[in-house]
Amino acid sequence: MNADPVVASQEVTRIQHTSRSMRRAIAIGSVTMVLIGLMLLFLLTQATNNRELYESNYNVLFVINVVVASLLAAAIAWVSYRLFVRLRQGRFGSRLLLKLATIFALVGVMPGLLIYVVSYQFVSRSIETWFDVKVEGALEAGLSLGRVTLDTLTVDLAVKSKAAANLISENPESAAGVLAERMMDQLGATDITIWSGAGNLVASVGQSKFQLSPDKPTTSQFRTARQQRSLAWVEGLDDAVTGSLSSARIKALVPISGSGLGLNADTRYMLVSRALPQGLVSNALAVEAANREYQERALGREGLKRMYIGTLTLSLFLAVFGAVLLAVVLGNQIARPLLLLTEGVSQVAAGDLTPKLALQGRDELGGLTRAFASMTQQLADARQAVEVSMSQVDAARANLQTILDNLTSGVIVLDQSGHIKSSNPGASRILKRELAPHTGERLATLSGLEAFGTGAQRQFEELAAGQGDRGADHWQQSFELGTGNATGYGPFEGSITLVARGAELPSELRLLVFDDISEIVSAQRAQAWGEVARRLAHEIKNPLTPIQLSAERLEMKLSGKLENPEQAILVKSVKTIVDQVDAMKRLVNEFRDYARLPAAELKPLQINALIKDVMHLYDPEVAKVPIELELDEACPLVMGDAQQIRQVIHNLLQNAQDACTSASTPRETPRTVTLRTQWMAASKRVRMSVLDEGDGFPESILKRAFEPYVTTKARGTGLGLAVVKKISDEHGARIDLGNRQKDGAVLGAQVSLSLTVAPGAPV
Repeated sequence: MNADPVVASQEVTRIQHTSRSMRRAIAIGSVTMVLIGLMLLFLLTQATNNRELYESNYNVLFVINVVVASLLAAAIAWVSYRLFVRLRQGRFGSRLLLKLATIFALVGVMPGLLIYVVSYQFVSRSIETWFDVKVEGALEAGLSLGRVTLDTLTVDLAVKSKAAANLISENPESAAGVLAERMMDQLGATDITIWSGAGNLVASVGQSKFQLSPDKPTTSQFRTARQQRSLAWVEGLDDAVTGSLSSARIKALVPISGSGLGLNADTRYMLVSRALPQGLVSNALAVEAANREYQERALGREGLKRMYIGTLTLSLFLAVFGAVLLAVVLGNQIARPLLLLTEGVSQVAAGDLTPKLALQGRDELGGLTRAFASMTQQLADARQAVEVSMSQVDAARANLQTILDNLTSGVIVLDQSGHIKSSNPGASRILKRELAPHTGERLATLSGLEAFGTGAQRQFEELAAGQGDRGADHWQQSFELGTGNATGYGPFEGSITLVARGAELPSELRLLVFDDISEIVSAQRAQAWGEVARRLAHEIKNPLTPIQLSAERLEMKLSGKLENPEQAILVKSVKTIVDQVDAMKRLVNEFRDYARLPAAELKPLQINALIKDVMHLYDPEVAKVPIELELDEACPLVMGDAQQIRQVIHNLLQNAQDACTSASTPRETPRTVTLRTQWMAASKRVRMSVLDEGDGFPESILKRAFEPYVTTKARGTGLGLAVVKKISDEHGARIDLGNRQKDGAVLGAQVSLSLTVAPGAPV
């Protein structure tokens, strides 16, 4: 039997919800790790382009990328372990899932490996080409060229400044400022200042005259200029590196000889400033920066190569792990519908029609799983309907079997050859033998049932041939079993009369129904005997009195007139006639009493008191057989006719005494008759039983013991038990008779009469 459909549906819904939640969590986690990995890889790439950012954050970014790659590797290891466990357990679909995952992994890994190999070669060779000898020579030449150019400009400014200083020295000191202003264009200077030997500003032209404190040379510069007769230098290149190219300039400091002849003539100094060309400064700075960076990277060539290769390898790991994980997930997504279908087919093949899982996707495989789930649900509903129908059929069959088992009629199902297919307990009870062990045997072959089986088979054949009543779909026939055998026939106790009815069943089977109408026949016989008794009593009783009177008159007339021999014959003959007439009168009176038994007048009656009253007629001193009483004081009042119950007690006691006196088996102890009453609380009846210790009823008499003129006595009429049966029927009582046995030996006969309790009687 299937489980409850509502519970099964709730279980399926819970499994689907759990499966969707698990897939959603795996997808979100995978996408999150891939995005984090890509973001970190992007940041790592940006840091590679920025050396300072690279140096400060590379280790952190690399560690985080390694952690993400490790998580992806752990996820792949976990999925691989699950696949391995499924494969070891032999679960269905494991090989298919492994094959799909392998295919997707190869599709994702192989191109990545190819790109990695090519990129590795490209990066390695590219980095080597960056540090070529020609590049290094070109950078050094450019750097030398810039230096030479600056030196040339510096020397040129120093020479020209010395010439200008000599010219100023030849003129008076008061004309120094005017001369300096005239020389600015010749020198290409932007600023000229004249300083005294003490460091005081004497004159300034150009930009310096607008400054409150013009740039003053240092003491060491004054000293060097005096010793070397000139000093030139480049100033402001460091500021130009930061972006202010206009601050780069060449300065020349030259001494101006004094015009006086005295020893105390003061030496003056002329400071000339000329701005460097911005193009020259920028080119020089670019060449210097490139050379500096080249030298730095040349020193860290292996580290740079490891950095790029490490970044490339980490990118490969992220790509490969992501590809493998996606391969497993996508392979599982593709294989899952197939596995669901295959597992569902296996369950259906095994008879499990519980609701199956169905995917909610919009693709064809999802639709196929939903169609399969719908099909299994329809099959489950159909099977449930069939089970309900089968349960109803089983219930109907059980009801029919119960009806058949409790039918008083016998029912036997036969095939066309007369073999027994099934039978009910009523058939075994009527035929007095168990038929179930003989199922499959022919009814006509069973001992004692040959005539019955043969006759029934003949009737079925005539019905099938259309030889029965026209238009009839059944036949009916009576059978007398056990007749012609005084000791009984086969398994029967005497003879029984059956009325059987047969009809055709589907599947070429035949139905045989029969009833034991022996009691009905017995009742009909009793009724017939009553009519015969009434007529006999009328026809026979009238001639008996004249016959008796004529014989007595003849004896009276001839008495004393005949010789002694003839007189003796006459007396003997008359006595015989009179005795036989008396016997005939008693017989006629018994028939008359049986035929004219009045209707019972039922009244509340104390059965024990009635029995005690009857027992006064059976004084132990004169009784042929002693009678013992076993009276139940709990017996309530019963409904009965006192006169007729009295007659029943007399008849039963006389039969019991006759059975004891005519018993053939010797006994050491005297035989007794027991009269017993019992209160049957379960059936609400009072049972009166008479038990004797005679030879019991012969088997041939048990079935017909209540019929008139059926007796075991040599001179009995057989009306005693017939009268008892008729009185019990008038009282609505149940009468049973049988033999008492112990260890197979007959102990005597027992006749019991069960009377109904009077209404309102305390019980």
